[in-house]
Amino acid sequence: MPELEIACDESGFSGSNLLDPAAPVITHASVDLSVAEAAEVMTSVGSRTTSEYKSNRLLRPEQRPALGRFLAALDGRAHVHVIDKRLYVATRVLELFTGEPSYGDGTRLGRAQLKRLEGGASVEVLRSRTELLDSFLVLARTKRLRMLDHDAIDRFFALLPSELPIELPRSRVEETLLRLIEDDPAIPPPLEPLVPALAETALYWSAGERSVAIVHDEQSALTRHRVARLARYLAAAVVPAPPPLAGLRQVDSRQDPRVQVADLLAGVARRAAEVPGLAKILRPECRGLIGDSDVAGKAT
Repeated sequence: MPELEIACDESGFSGSNLLDPAAPVITHASVDLSVAEAAEVMTSVGSRTTSEYKSNRLLRPEQRPALGRFLAALDGRAHVHVIDKRLYVATRVLELFTGEPSYGDGTRLGRAQLKRLEGGASVEVLRSRTELLDSFLVLARTKRLRMLDHDAIDRFFALLPSELPIELPRSRVEETLLRLIEDDPAIPPPLEPLVPALAETALYWSAGERSVAIVHDEQSALTRHRVARLARYLAAAVVPAPPPLAGLRQVDSRQDPRVQVADLLAGVARRAAEVPGLAKILRPECRGLIGDSDVAGKAT
């Protein structure tokens, strides 16, 4: 099958503060639309200027008809990948410190490996331990470090629950942190969920049958080298199927209506995931688009 080009954007990314209670999920939306089709969708919701039309406007009660038209236009043409940040962090603790870190971490490929190592049970133990997860975030912020922070490592191990089914050797933790401090390019950035979100999006649209080119809103996490490594990892993981990720091109969202549509969809999906009762209103209109989307971070 021919290569497919899709457009993507996210909502809810809060930098390395992944446990911000005000933003518990990240949504990564992707759409399979032409530029002309996307422009027509944006016009249908009342966007007639070059300024960005955000999802909070589309979610106003008086905008329900426009919201319905918007979602109906995307039926079968869009996908949303939802990341529960707390589950994501708990999973990354295990992926980073129990095996060789890889660009499959944070994706369905990494979760399959964790499942074989009792990862599901371990994630459930860790997910509610806010102090422990906070201490991991401190460990993983190595950008300005030149040596190991032994006090931070001590705190992390002091907070590890005794009932954790998987052993986390201190030597492995220190070795991995040193590699992060030295900026080992083989280790994906542990606090950048957009990297595995990109992988999941490419895997979804490729469906084992074709390669996917992605147009994305500008994101500093999606560097050329990281994307290249991710593409190589995915290609090796799905052989003999076509390589899922054919390339990434970053654009100013204001200049590409396809990315604007993805941005709106990501915002709507995030609010549906976060606000009690809103999903019940949206789900019938979404026709499964949001309600049945992926949820990342689980080891199952």
